[in-house]
Amino acid sequence: MAVASRLPSLTSLFTSPSISRRSTAVLLHRSRHNFRPPSPPSQLLAAGFSAQSAASSPPETEDRVNNRKSGASQERVNQDRDQVITPRSQDFNAWYLDIIANAELADYGPVRGTMVIRPYGYAIWEAIQDYLNVKFKETGHSNMYFPQFIPYSFIEKEASHVEGFSPELALVTVGGGKELEEKLVVRPTSETIVNHMFTQWIHSHRDLPLMVNQWANVTRWEMRTKPFVRTLEFLWQEGHTAHATPEEAEKEAMQMIEIYTKFAYEQAAIPVIPGRKSKVETFAGASKTYTIEAMMGDRKALQAGTSHNLGQNFSRAFGTQFTDENGQRQHVWQTSWAVSTRFIGGIIMTHGDDTGLMLPPKIAPIQVVIVPIWKKADEKTSVLNAALSVKEVLQKSGIKVKLDDSEQRTPGWKFNFWEMKGIPMRIEIGPRDVSSGSVVISRRDIPGKQGKVFGISMEPSILEAYVKDKLDEIQSALLGRATAFRDSNIVDVNSYDELKEAISIGKWARGPWSASDADELRVKEETGATIRCFPFEQPEGIKTCLMTGNPADEVAIFAKSY
Repeated sequence: MAVASRLPSLTSLFTSPSISRRSTAVLLHRSRHNFRPPSPPSQLLAAGFSAQSAASSPPETEDRVNNRKSGASQERVNQDRDQVITPRSQDFNAWYLDIIANAELADYGPVRGTMVIRPYGYAIWEAIQDYLNVKFKETGHSNMYFPQFIPYSFIEKEASHVEGFSPELALVTVGGGKELEEKLVVRPTSETIVNHMFTQWIHSHRDLPLMVNQWANVTRWEMRTKPFVRTLEFLWQEGHTAHATPEEAEKEAMQMIEIYTKFAYEQAAIPVIPGRKSKVETFAGASKTYTIEAMMGDRKALQAGTSHNLGQNFSRAFGTQFTDENGQRQHVWQTSWAVSTRFIGGIIMTHGDDTGLMLPPKIAPIQVVIVPIWKKADEKTSVLNAALSVKEVLQKSGIKVKLDDSEQRTPGWKFNFWEMKGIPMRIEIGPRDVSSGSVVISRRDIPGKQGKVFGISMEPSILEAYVKDKLDEIQSALLGRATAFRDSNIVDVNSYDELKEAISIGKWARGPWSASDADELRVKEETGATIRCFPFEQPEGIKTCLMTGNPADEVAIFAKSY
């Protein structure tokens, strides 16, 4: 049995409570000296990455057997220095960090709490951008960019906003070698600077609605960090809109949370629960906050996206007004809404397994990897030609495909590596497959022989149709699996004792709620759980508050969260 070891780089940066003060100091010392593991993660993956992966290497054809034998001795030499992924059930946090490191999604930055998003991780973010950009523009929004330096006086203008963000602010006090007359805030969010500019651009009702979005970085000085989920700096999109009426603003806020919900279900295969935040959990400066809440593999909740109805809070603070059709001056009604690179963390923690990352096909940077297999020199040309032909067929049909024709690694090692990277589908082509004009196809979501199909024709129309159909099946299967997991871990409760019991065993608790803010804070203090949302989808019938026994109009969902 292999002993799991986690990569020190990410573990040193994003510390967990289990790490001792002494070991943390040692790891930070290494970080300051630009410490790197002796080999990159791509060189630290064993041929026998996991029992599940090993089982998927097919014994049915002689060329595959011989090829594995020829590489076995070298792989045994490498095995001593290989690192495996910590099992999820053993240590979820270590498992998460291992996947990020080994799948080459991100690395740590020189400032503790920051991360470098590597190309593969950034490609997932680009897939998120590609989808959302289309939706934003379809709904009338334009992309633009606001400065990341914001005068501190702007933050102070909206009282609840400055109170909510003060602990997380990064301030610039010196510039060009001189102390600044006014300190600057490094963008934690942009409502203040947006309103400053909206005030200059909006004059008449003819200027409304004004609807913009920016893709930018944000800095929030978090004390406890976790890559992708909570870092000092992260990437996001933030939309900002101004409207003439409260009804238009509310419609906009709801429209955007619906877009996020659709993205989560249809692209990321994450069955989020959309709903409204409680007053305690509402965004600082907003009248209402809508959210999509996702259940991770450890049953903690992840706030995956938010949409805020800001009312007139910021427009009154900044004097953002317009002349209405009757010639009267009115303050605009506003919204803001955002999703961030946190979604990547959500994808990892929703779908990943002990083998590694598992990506839904619709957001996977690579949907299909082709692994050619040969032993003899005279087999190489025909196998590679067939592999290139298959690649061309799939690429022409719009499938994102990678041909791994490198000769430094064995096919078995490649199988394990690409499974760990979460590629939804693998195509294997050996000499016998070339002779029969067929390929072998393996699904990432179904381990071992159960997910492997032999004899799929290379004939373009047949192969293209088969691959597209199976990618759709994988997408649906991942959503179905995540939905079943979510539903089996939500408990309906009718008393505070039942709520505490559900939270104590790691479940989400769903029950009627009409209690006070103080009662809500009591729940958080005593159980560690918060109201994640009042779901849009509510049960019918008479409800009684689980805390007070008073009538309740809605049920709320409580859970521990990231």
